[in-house]
Amino acid sequence: MPKIKNAKILILATDGFEQSELEVPLNKLRSVAQLVHVTAPKERKFKDAITGWKDNDWGADVPVDAELSDVSPSFYDALVLPGGQMNPDSLRGNEAAMELIKSFLAEGKTVAAICHAPWLLIEANAVRGRKATSYSSIKTDMVNAGANWVDEAVVADQGIVTSRKPEDLDAFVAKIIEEIEEGKHERAVLAA
Repeated sequence: MPKIKNAKILILATDGFEQSELEVPLNKLRSVAQLVHVTAPKERKFKDAITGWKDNDWGADVPVDAELSDVSPSFYDALVLPGGQMNPDSLRGNEAAMELIKSFLAEGKTVAAICHAPWLLIEANAVRGRKATSYSSIKTDMVNAGANWVDEAVVADQGIVTSRKPEDLDAFVAKIIEEIEEGKHERAVLAA
């Protein structure tokens, strides 16, 4: 069981991520983990950064540590997927992003998604038969994908962590840490 101080965590996002849903986990996890990297596909507004969405307008930039094409899932212990509407909607159509998510899932590593980011778990066929939550507006999407959807701040099912909204970020980050420290999660990988 890896201790959080030894953990290597990857955050996958692109332009339009919900500002707090990337920055809060990034800052909190960087304060306790060995390293936390932000990765993004090349298609973005600025070469070395991605731009958030805050209060119905573009927010601040967050530096990208590594291009998605240069990231190896085997190097990391966990994957964090921030929400916002634009960010996961764009990523679920990106083949490389989906392959990365599926690799983390197949390797039994912690995968955490908040707000609209469970769309990415739906695309990876990772919610079927699992207890999960999300932003309320995608509840029907989750249920139609086979999730046992609940209205709770944070849910973990075999290392797959889901959360609803920015107000749940403290619980979300705490559960990510807990799941990483549990180690590899034995779970069935469903065919898409």
